[in-house]
Amino acid sequence: MTYINEGDFTIMITTLVLLVIAVVIALALYGMYTRLIQLKNKVKEAMSGIDVQLNKRYSLIPNILTIANKFMEHERELFQSITELRSQASSIRSTQDTIAKKIDLDNQIASKMGQLMVNVENYPQLKSDQTMMNAMQTYSEVEEHIAAARRFYNSAVNEINNAIEIFPSSIIAGMLGMKVYPFFEANEAARQEINASNYFN
Repeated sequence: MTYINEGDFTIMITTLVLLVIAVVIALALYGMYTRLIQLKNKVKEAMSGIDVQLNKRYSLIPNILTIANKFMEHERELFQSITELRSQASSIRSTQDTIAKKIDLDNQIASKMGQLMVNVENYPQLKSDQTMMNAMQTYSEVEEHIAAARRFYNSAVNEINNAIEIFPSSIIAGMLGMKVYPFFEANEAARQEINASNYFN
């Protein structure tokens, strides 16, 4: 009969304990890694949702400008500014590195479009144009969808930023080179919801 001396038994127990600890740590690290990847993918999904809604806005803008251009001859500089901003924004693919630029352009577009809507008040014929009224109603609905997509994105960003900044998942995030994402915040002018009925009474 083979006997295990006390020293060998202690070594076996120590080895087993260390192996269990190593496995637990490895599983914990893998769990944090998969969570970070899931959160990153959720942000990508949210970015995609914003892009879909922004593309709807970008598609509407030329129609609105075309209709407005028939009546608003003195607003050519504003039309040109909106067109240039739209062109820049629609050419940017949303990624973590470009989202801040996209947010800035979106805020500028929203501000300029708000200015256009205010200026519509000075053109009674345009205010009574049914095509313009329909276009503005659609634009107002798209703005509501953008606001909803923005809330979903910001919620996803809050989750991943917490995971990136809070220990111990911050260690894994650092190893993966993950950086915090910017929130999609509207500037003061863009916060004012555009309601087509305000312009066509």
